[in-house]
Amino acid sequence: MDHMRSEIKKALNTILRRYFIIFLALVINFPSQGLAQPKSEVKTPVIIHSYAVDKGRFGYTWKIHIEAEDEDADMLKIACAVDQVGYGFYSRDFITIPTFHRRHLKGYIEWNTFSVRTPFLRDHTQILLKISIIDKAGNESKEVIFPFEFISGLAPEPKPPPPFDRGYIPKLGNIMIDLSEPTLMEPGPQK
Repeated sequence: MDHMRSEIKKALNTILRRYFIIFLALVINFPSQGLAQPKSEVKTPVIIHSYAVDKGRFGYTWKIHIEAEDEDADMLKIACAVDQVGYGFYSRDFITIPTFHRRHLKGYIEWNTFSVRTPFLRDHTQILLKISIIDKAGNESKEVIFPFEFISGLAPEPKPPPPFDRGYIPKLGNIMIDLSEPTLMEPGPQK
């Protein structure tokens, strides 16, 4: 009987060693995943509708209509960037979003295109206005890009399309960027 117990112990030890070796091989060959942590989903603001005319004269008060939402209700500011053909980029301008618009906003921002830097812009001067929304955590929506061309003597502005053609549409703020006329700028030092 002792002999049988001894043989059973040997067989069990052999089986246990084999399973232990298999277990070690699996642990060594597969990287550790650790405990799964719930991944926090980044919720960025989203611009869902936008509209602006694409032509106007120098000094025109341009209205840029936007509708945006944020699940976290923490939209903080509207970022405005301008790129002017023949000149380049201007510093970004920011419009603070009022507290009651931080979950959902629908309105327009205004830009009086008169400039303290120049008395005029040539006809057919082209710019790109890039608008995005930034929340309190610094998350930024995708940009919406509005091309615009300065042309004198245009017809009156058309009415905005839905959803900006119904009800009260509030003004959200002003863009404070002054444009330059490259032909009036003094040339840099010659080398």
